[in-house]
Amino acid sequence: MEMIIVTGLSGAGKSQALKSLEDSGYYCVDNIPPVLIPRFAELCQNSMDDIKKVALVVDIRGGRFFDDLFQALDELDGAALEYQILFLDARDEVLIKRYKETRRSHPMQLEGRIEDGIALEREKLKNLKLRSNSIIDTSDLTSHQLRSEVRKVFVEGGNTTSMTVNITSFGFKKGILLDADLVFDVRFLPNPYYIDELKLLTGHSDKIQDYVMQFEEAQIFLDKMQDMVDFLIPQYIKEGKNQLVIGIGCTGGKHRSVTLTHKLHDDLVNKGHRVSMNHREIKER
Repeated sequence: MEMIIVTGLSGAGKSQALKSLEDSGYYCVDNIPPVLIPRFAELCQNSMDDIKKVALVVDIRGGRFFDDLFQALDELDGAALEYQILFLDARDEVLIKRYKETRRSHPMQLEGRIEDGIALEREKLKNLKLRSNSIIDTSDLTSHQLRSEVRKVFVEGGNTTSMTVNITSFGFKKGILLDADLVFDVRFLPNPYYIDELKLLTGHSDKIQDYVMQFEEAQIFLDKMQDMVDFLIPQYIKEGKNQLVIGIGCTGGKHRSVTLTHKLHDDLVNKGHRVSMNHREIKER
């Protein structure tokens, strides 16, 4: 029998992950008390219905019952019952935004702030995250992308050793990208803003991309940036990092930085990486 235990931060997308697994033929149970997991696994194995794929959500909503999870996992190990742990994570600011949008309280918030609840939950889950087989950072994933990612890993046999790479364009005049692991400054490139027929376009336009990339220094810079990112990704993966945030900035964040973001995104996608792309200074495409 194949068993997946879905866990992670509150608000990180466990419900969407469970829906994806259910659509893929898994028998799904949400918020099961951990102490019941070994018994439930045994029942499924002995079931006349021939249940072969099971997915369970276990998270902090279980309160004091959650503390029984490691004992339950040890029992599964002792009984030679195979399982995988999928841990869903997201950046703090993303979780806060999601809670504010839904007007829900964090389960560990109590009388404090949402930030306090998230910090407590991270501390409580840190050892479980280390024990997880797969980690998906949902910070920059839509619900559809998350469900697709879960299917890719558990149904289509994709691997989770490659991290999620987020590339974000931004404008320095509105402040540096604060959560970036790497920041590239492309303000040295000729600026299409000063070309009348290009000024109102953005780096999404082929005209802007053709203008920016016609310069030799742009192509040299792109080649060097790709080489650096290619080198760094496996190094970060070895250190246990599951997400890499790359910021590419120009003056206004609408022309040169957007162009280079597109180019790096396409290169990494072609190499098989999980990549998301955002443009901080462009609200609508």
